[in-house]
Amino acid sequence: MNHVTHPWRTIRATLLAITVVFCLMPKLHAVGREDSAEVTDLLSQAAQEAAQLSRDADDMESLLHSDVSWQSHADMLNRIREDVNTLGRTVARLNTAYESGSEWQQQAVDRILPLLRELASNTTAAINHLNANQARPTTPDYVSYLEENAETAHQLAEVTSNLVKYAKSRTTLEKMEDKLELPSAQEP
Repeated sequence: MNHVTHPWRTIRATLLAITVVFCLMPKLHAVGREDSAEVTDLLSQAAQEAAQLSRDADDMESLLHSDVSWQSHADMLNRIREDVNTLGRTVARLNTAYESGSEWQQQAVDRILPLLRELASNTTAAINHLNANQARPTTPDYVSYLEENAETAHQLAEVTSNLVKYAKSRTTLEKMEDKLELPSAQEP
């Protein structure tokens, strides 16, 4: 039986292949790439900022257990907002340097982004809620926003801290490999 290939099948197959190549290209390009010193420095900066945010989120949450004015809540929420914005600027710089990072560094940035988005969303919701409920800053919704913020801030601080430790461990390993004249763990 003589099969004639329909030209659309060939075109679709070609387009699919091109799409797959372009989707995988950035990932394949990152494989084997050296760590970026800029990305490593920015990750370290993000870890310090996330640690500060985590401490401030704990302070914010502690206000729930004391009889303070709504203005005290507003002041603390503004500090949290500033922390989130500062971290957001660092993450924006990480995004700019994304393509120069190694595969693990790109994955690190990808892990940080959702946590930062969640923090920004919860902080905005808490601010809006407080603006609408100044007389009662400890409603269940407000408490939930603050608890979620503290939990997410702790996760972000832990993730960024572990990423910095990982970067330092990789550097130490590479120095030992060079010193012992061993093949790199990254080499095939």
